[in-house]
Amino acid sequence: MAAITTVSESKELKNLNLIAAHSHIRGLGVEPDTLTPKATSQGLVGQQRARKAAAVIMQMVKEGKIAGRAILIAGPPSTGKTAIAMGMSKSLGEDVPFTMLASSEIFSLEMSKTEALEQAFRKSIGVRIKEESEVIEGEVVEIQIDRSVTGGNKQGKLTIKTTDMETIYDMGTKMIDSMTKEKVLAGDIISIDKASGRITKLGRSYTRSRDYDAVGADTKFVNCPEGELQVRREIVHTVSLHEIDVINSRTQGFLALFSGDTGEIRSEVRQQIDTKVEEWREEGKAEIVPGVLFIDEVHMLDIECFSFINRALEDNLAPIVIMASNRGHTRIRGTQYRSPHGLPLDFLDRVVIVSTHPYSPAEIREIVSIRAQEEEIDMSPDALALLTKIGQETGLRYASNLITTSHLLSAKRRAKEVGVQDVERSFSLFFDPARSVKFVAEYEKRLIGEEGGVTLGVTNGHGDAMEIS
Repeated sequence: MAAITTVSESKELKNLNLIAAHSHIRGLGVEPDTLTPKATSQGLVGQQRARKAAAVIMQMVKEGKIAGRAILIAGPPSTGKTAIAMGMSKSLGEDVPFTMLASSEIFSLEMSKTEALEQAFRKSIGVRIKEESEVIEGEVVEIQIDRSVTGGNKQGKLTIKTTDMETIYDMGTKMIDSMTKEKVLAGDIISIDKASGRITKLGRSYTRSRDYDAVGADTKFVNCPEGELQVRREIVHTVSLHEIDVINSRTQGFLALFSGDTGEIRSEVRQQIDTKVEEWREEGKAEIVPGVLFIDEVHMLDIECFSFINRALEDNLAPIVIMASNRGHTRIRGTQYRSPHGLPLDFLDRVVIVSTHPYSPAEIREIVSIRAQEEEIDMSPDALALLTKIGQETGLRYASNLITTSHLLSAKRRAKEVGVQDVERSFSLFFDPARSVKFVAEYEKRLIGEEGGVTLGVTNGHGDAMEIS
């Protein structure tokens, strides 16, 4: 089986200021000690019972006490179900895997439904691997590079020291290229992994802090290491079971992680990996980190998917599955049976249900205000009050959409803030669902029906019907 490779992925997006529906969510907004939710905190407003329940679940996840459980967040549309899930993902930290999945994705992938769910499950289970490696750590005294005239192999010498000793190492072409890539200079504190040859720049030596070299504002100064140059270090990194599956199932190894073309993975490969991970856990080399799999619009799954999830939750390696649904008593997809939230009754018995409730006018006002701040839009108090009223009567999502359109209209008349007239203009330009349904009912005969027919000789409300000869 191939060695496990950790693929480091940069999560920073520079020069991009993307504002999504839940980009204002920073966490669950609870007190760290008592897990008591604040009225408004970290982008979340209201829903205090649901947030308290979510915080309790997250605390147990962090402590590794629960796995293989299913939680359903049920409530009407626009009551913050996905926002609570996003808050959970932000509060878990980098080490605990969190996978988000929309139910409709299962049916659009180029693989079987059960394989897509299996991959989602294994993405949500982390393996924290502990490895001991020898590293050379010290301050660079001098770098000498001999370049041949013919442009062949480069050779060089590296003088590196600690407070107790100093040594000269010979460098080959690969080492010189790594040094050049990392822009290592005399006076830098570096760490060299002996097994892989990877060079990490730790910072600049304090002895060089008074030099007149051009250094950036983010330059980090560190002390020169003490003791031996070669030291043994324990390195801990977390990978998901799915990443290990992909690396060991395909000829191109971890490159398949970048291409996204993982394909279906054979069950024999997964069994071997599970056995190996269990061995590592018994030897103390690895630790299982059960993560969270969030399935949105779970009522869109069919009876086969529910049957698979029901069985998968009983496995030894199973994450916590959090689901969201806005349906009441509805038909289970793939059957003629009806059940609460569109989940089979035997699966519903296994589920812990957290309910969300419609927001109060004060909470809607606070949410609209937070969204306006996130989009860096100034809004007059009267415009905010009108948007709050619209949010109460038509829905929070529609009111949130009007923030951006009202801002564009105010920018057109070169106003410093969004006014009532901008919101009213947006309201007249863009229909909410209720007005759209009314429009369809009023002009139903002029719209193409199910059979593809349309009545052209109907009165359009401004006079007699048009004569067609």
